[in-house]
This record gives sequence, C-alpha cells and structure tokens, in this order.
Amino acid sequence: MKLYIYDHCPFCVKARMIFGLKNIPVELVVMMNDDEATPQRMIGQKMAPILMKEDGSCMAESLDIVHYVDASDRQPLLTGSTHAAISDWLRHISSYVNKLLIPRVAEAPFAEFATPEARRYFKNKKQGVYGDFAELKEHSPGLIKNVNDDLRKLDRLIVQSNAVNGELSLDDIHLFPLLRSLSLVAGIEYPTRVADYRDNMAKQTQINLLSSLAS
Repeated sequence: MKLYIYDHCPFCVKARMIFGLKNIPVELVVMMNDDEATPQRMIGQKMAPILMKEDGSCMAESLDIVHYVDASDRQPLLTGSTHAAISDWLRHISSYVNKLLIPRVAEAPFAEFATPEARRYFKNKKQGVYGDFAELKEHSPGLIKNVNDDLRKLDRLIVQSNAVNGELSLDDIHLFPLLRSLSLVAGIEYPTRVADYRDNMAKQTQINLLSSLAS
C-alpha cells in the first residue's frame, strides 16, 4: 500500500500511526504542497492523506484509513474506550494552537515545501485563514504560556505512557499528532507524563518528532 501525505500534516500522522502501531509496511509518498493534480486524479479533490490500496483503489479521510487498516487483519488494536476529558482538552487547545504552529510549519524544511512555489502556495493559503505570520509570531510568548498551562492539565489525564487511557484507542490517534506538532515549537515545557507519553508513542508508531526543527 502507498500513503500519500504531507509530513507536517496532523491528519496524515493519524493515518501513519496505525501502520506503525501494527507494524504493517506502507510506502510513504510526500506530495508537493502545491500539487493539486495528483490528489485530484486520485480522489477528485486536493486532500491528504490518501491511501492507495493494493488493488489500486484510493481512500481519503484519515479516520477512515485508520479504521480500514486496523480491521484489515481482523485483529483490531484500537479497542480501548475514549474519554470525554481528552476530547474536551483537544477541542480547547485546538481553538488557538494553529496560530502558534502554522507560521513555524511554513518556515520548516518539510519535504512538501521542497520548491519555492510549494512553500509560497502554503503561506498564501494559510495567511488567508490565520492572518499575517509576522504578526502571529509576535503573540508567541502568550500562546506558549497557554500551551504550557494546558499541558499541565493534560498531564493529569494520562494513564499510561503507551496509551493515554491505559489501552490504545482513538484518543491516542487524535492526541499524539497534536503533541508531535507542538515539538516544532521551542520553549514549550512538557510535564513528565506528557513527555513520556509523547516519546513512547513516537517509538510505537515509528514517527519522528520535530524537535530538531523547533523554532
């Protein structure tokens, strides 16, 4: 199977996670961010991730891919219960965190920005949504403080480092991509349980963190 992705994309990370957790081989194909033709040809719209199955058919939507792969061997791994507290925490932090993340994504050396055109495409599109990146960066100290406060709240919710609720569930599929994205931001303070969980999930899923690119 082939998984068409952007490296920075948290939805793509969700799809990548299930392959890593189940140790199922998949070929990762990084699309240029300004490549509209490839996803249009595969699923009729610009979107990522896209799974090309072994029979050549294509599937979009990260959670659909997760469910498909998890059920493919009839030995589902994501059998744990989800907790409202994790969903509430994610909903809260997601209401503001992209203002901190997106300007840094736009400057980072991700493969999907290998050409000036691809990087420009991303910047123009995202600044149209979130506003001028230079202005957003001026608010970084306050946003980082908010993240640090919220991570301390998350720390109290983590049950085990190998599964946030004690048994792998969709909460892990939603939580780890956000924590991976946050590793792109310098100055964030990770409480012990959060750091252990993030690092352990990176190993379990075979997905690198972004700490070396942090700014």
